[in-house]
Amino acid sequence: MNRPKGNRTADITVRLLREGIAESQHQVQAVVCDDRGRILMGAGSTETSSFIRSSLKPFQAVAVASSGTLERFGLDNRNLAIMCSSHQGTINHARQVFNILWRCDIEPSALQCHCPEGQKSRLQHNCSGKHAGMLALCRKQDWSLEDYIQRSHPVQQHIVDKVGEFLEMPAKELIVARDDCGAPTYLMRLSQMAQLYAMLASGNRLDMERIVRAMTSYPELISGKGGFDTELMQATQGEVVSKSGSEGVQCIGRVGHGLGLAIKVSDGRKRAKYAAAIHLLRQLGWISPDAAESLGDRYINLTPFKRLDVVGELAMA
Repeated sequence: MNRPKGNRTADITVRLLREGIAESQHQVQAVVCDDRGRILMGAGSTETSSFIRSSLKPFQAVAVASSGTLERFGLDNRNLAIMCSSHQGTINHARQVFNILWRCDIEPSALQCHCPEGQKSRLQHNCSGKHAGMLALCRKQDWSLEDYIQRSHPVQQHIVDKVGEFLEMPAKELIVARDDCGAPTYLMRLSQMAQLYAMLASGNRLDMERIVRAMTSYPELISGKGGFDTELMQATQGEVVSKSGSEGVQCIGRVGHGLGLAIKVSDGRKRAKYAAAIHLLRQLGWISPDAAESLGDRYINLTPFKRLDVVGELAMA
């Protein structure tokens, strides 16, 4: 994680308490932005950078939603939701991915994500929906299906151009690396991630609004039963849109308000980002006390003798 100079406030600390005694701790950076990229609040360095990882998926799906691909192949919001997902590989998840490929006349063997260990099909990979969306766009545009995860492929160039457009920067300035599934991901400042989610949640673009509607209407497809994104969107009944990324990244937008929150845990532990997210959502007023308590029982109170404690607050920029 790169941390150049910039405005800085105290980090947020997430401590693991065992029967009230601190056993370990995690440092967390967080930024809140509006849809114009203005930093409103933060904790830690406002210039913290990290790969956006799977929190990029809604914007990879925007490239599909804005291209006419959904209309061409009769894809609905359930198909769009699974494109944004990091799912659990259940039968229902795999069937939804297969439905995209079937409608586009593409064989599952075209997926270039690997078959998870102990599973039978690439359809069960947690990124298979994203890959299916890329393949659908390739089919619509008559682009090659064989090398679609290569950075030079037209579908990846189309996606990076879209992200550059959203951030009002040349796409060539984005630093690109391979995600674990083989497709590209980008290095971004937390403020850029927060801006993307503010734009996603603002309601100012029809393609992004459709992404939000798909994710919040079918939250069970985004991460699955017990998954943080699913549980958060169900608990808030469409008031926030949420997508986790690996290595401690969590991005959330407040629907209809044009505000985005991006979180990065320095050591990459997901337990810390979930606890920090609940804490910050409560501070921001984006979540009701009842929803915060319900989520806390799952993600903060880990066992009868072990819980997470979050120390620190967002400060005005």
